[in-house]
Amino acid sequence: MSFHMHLRAVPDSEVRLDYAWLEEFMGAAWDWDVHQAEYQAGIASSIEKDFRSVHELYAAGRGLPEGRDGVWELPIFGGGIVYHPDDKQPPFVHLPPDTVRQASAFLADVSFDALWEAAGPKLHTAFGPDWDEGDVRDIYVHHHAGLRAFYQRAAMAGRAVVKAFWY
Repeated sequence: MSFHMHLRAVPDSEVRLDYAWLEEFMGAAWDWDVHQAEYQAGIASSIEKDFRSVHELYAAGRGLPEGRDGVWELPIFGGGIVYHPDDKQPPFVHLPPDTVRQASAFLADVSFDALWEAAGPKLHTAFGPDWDEGDVRDIYVHHHAGLRAFYQRAAMAGRAVVKAFWY
């Protein structure tokens, strides 16, 4: 079983906060060729399996000046939630452009080293004893750098971000 968080940067005027519409919109973009083209264009990103633990990494930002007022929550699970009509599927999440700018600023300003110092030991332990801490750290550096670049491009273009969680 695989699970992914899929992010897509789009003009906010094109977004309809309707579950059926978002399901079709995000589902069409999850097609391999479309996703790869959007990923290459910098308007899509995804994290397989690790998105929950990346959220835990950012939760370490709660105590940092850059993470005040819940801004640390925005990159992964933060935003306006659009629920499935009978709660049988994961919700979609929408970040309007002003909130995308806040997420981008958090990711640009927060010290990865400070986050890792606070959350790294727990995240490393979750991978098991056979994993070298440096290798685990590199996984999170890669996720952080990818999210930072994605949100920066979206913020600079004045775009909204729609998130899907595929299970």
